[in-house]
Amino acid sequence: MADKSYNEMNKKQRELGIAFRESSTDTMNAFINLSKTAMADGALSTKAKELTAVSIGIIMRCDNCIAAHVRAALKAGASREELIETINVAIMMGGGPAVTYAIQALEAVDELAGL
Repeated sequence: MADKSYNEMNKKQRELGIAFRESSTDTMNAFINLSKTAMADGALSTKAKELTAVSIGIIMRCDNCIAAHVRAALKAGASREELIETINVAIMMGGGPAVTYAIQALEAVDELAGL
């Protein structure tokens, strides 16, 4: 899996998002506001919400989602151990296909945490 760089995925996604936002300002602003609102601390912490998003990214087989939400979970204070347990839940919910993305998610954790 060494040919993937989650840091590069995040960088490229930011660049593409900025470019798309110029073409679709209203939609992208609405999505950004939705994301900020949904991920804000509330009854669940931002960290818990980001861990949930990591699990969903694995189940949905979305590399960019994994990259973005692992980064955000780490920024919100998630530990490697919490991310591993999150990955385990995704495997339990997604079965065999989730394992492929789950092991990549751990690679994302280690790369983005600088381990």
